[in-house]
Amino acid sequence: MPWACSASPGGGFNAIQLAGRHPPALRAFIAVDATDDLYQEDVHYMDGIMHLDSWEMSQDLDNARPGAPGYVMDDAYFRDRFDTPPWMLTWKREQRDGPFWDRASWRDRQQKIMVPGFYIGGWYDGYRDVIPRVLEHAGGPVKAMIGPWSHAWPHEPYPKPGMEWRHEAVRWFDHWLKGADTGILREPRFAVYVRDWHPPGPYLDTAPGHWRWEDGWPIARIEQRALGLRNDHTLGDVDAARATHRLRYAPGIGIEAGGPVMWWGDVAHDQRPTDAFSLVYDSAPLTADLEILGLPRALLRVSTDAPRANWFARISDVAPDGTVTQVAGAGFNGNHRRSARAPELLTPGEEFPLDIEMHFTSWVFPQGHRIRVAVNNAQWPMLWPSPHPMTTTLAIGGPDGARVILPVVPKSARPAPTFLPPVSSPGLPGFEPLDSGTPSGYGEISEVRRNPQTGTVIAVATNTGSERHPWGIERYAERIEHSTSDARPENTSMTGTHRMEVDLPDRKLRWEADLVFRSDLTGYDYEYVRRVYENDKLLRERRWTQRFPRDP
Repeated sequence: MPWACSASPGGGFNAIQLAGRHPPALRAFIAVDATDDLYQEDVHYMDGIMHLDSWEMSQDLDNARPGAPGYVMDDAYFRDRFDTPPWMLTWKREQRDGPFWDRASWRDRQQKIMVPGFYIGGWYDGYRDVIPRVLEHAGGPVKAMIGPWSHAWPHEPYPKPGMEWRHEAVRWFDHWLKGADTGILREPRFAVYVRDWHPPGPYLDTAPGHWRWEDGWPIARIEQRALGLRNDHTLGDVDAARATHRLRYAPGIGIEAGGPVMWWGDVAHDQRPTDAFSLVYDSAPLTADLEILGLPRALLRVSTDAPRANWFARISDVAPDGTVTQVAGAGFNGNHRRSARAPELLTPGEEFPLDIEMHFTSWVFPQGHRIRVAVNNAQWPMLWPSPHPMTTTLAIGGPDGARVILPVVPKSARPAPTFLPPVSSPGLPGFEPLDSGTPSGYGEISEVRRNPQTGTVIAVATNTGSERHPWGIERYAERIEHSTSDARPENTSMTGTHRMEVDLPDRKLRWEADLVFRSDLTGYDYEYVRRVYENDKLLRERRWTQRFPRDP
């Protein structure tokens, strides 16, 4: 019997991986908010740099819980779930790209996926780069859309506006499973929500913009426009004269660039605090609106006086009132300059090129605004800082001096899709959200403490929530404390606590987890404790402690 698969935010990974295996009965799939690259684009190593995520902690504790509604606590449960090693420990040992990540990644094998796929992404979700990739390289029929929402269902969007994507899903499946003429393949393959300017976050109720059809990817009319980073810190024509700009590494900066959830999918804060510790280059005020759509690139020549370093390039919109809204960005692990599969230590003082492809974006810079490019070496606590105090250099001017390449969209008349507005879904019987927690549903930065005397920086992320289910009330709470030091960046740490409770008619269950993850110059120390209580009595505790080396 032919069948199809559709996957929720995050579960879209499974849809892509299943399609790559080509089960004979699978006729079509839909992947919402997912990526085909588990190393560079998932939450474990963003841009090839170590990341510790709120989701990783909650997932490890969820793995240790039995299923509702029975919550059976027998020998099989403890053997098969509670006593199993945490996934995070496995991920953090695999610090370089390679076979471990290849087994479920299809980025370089998209041409082998012949099953028709419908990919849905959001501009404020971290898993959006897959959209242009599959439109260009997938072996089978592909349709895609990208809207203004975050890691959320498009019919329950944050931010708004949303759309009724389930209507489009039925049209897709009716075509491939029933042979019905739904007209979905007569439409252009790509629906894109073009983002207009908005002020910086961290929160945004409605993202201004409009929908537009595009025939696919790449878009032939897009112009790759080069802007030089100039010696006077302006952005424009490339300087003929060469210069060198230096930047002292500040490991504890970048909170604003990461946003409240700490990944490349947030409505980011005003960038000025991070820009103050970056090399910054501004264009003149624009004389007309300028739209970009695609993956901007920063072409840099850099060096450092340390054996390890990361670089970050960001594009922002500077409004006439001085506020700075992040538009695009990406990081680059300098030790991966030749290969993420065979990292190499840097040679202090040796200059080398970096081609930093920023993450997929859409933006219309309004007339009178400025385009800003910022380059620095830290985006903490989103990404683990490199361990050495250092100064980096950026080559300015000449034929190989620093520049950005913007994918500029000329004005042209294009048709627009007409989507149905979102329809509220009826709640499950007996289910009721009581405390929804943070807007993202994950731990968000709620407190930052900087000690100017010691250079120590602490950032705290928290989240709590509760839900009523037919079997009882579930509660969760987490607190994650990140710590680093400008003077001793090798001594960075993350300490996390996560708790899940369920009140059942006959008993009360509670699962707890404590994580300490810290680094020094040569390696990482991992300490994880998992506990389960019944009616406040400790039933079982497991502990994992391991040290493993820092990969180049």
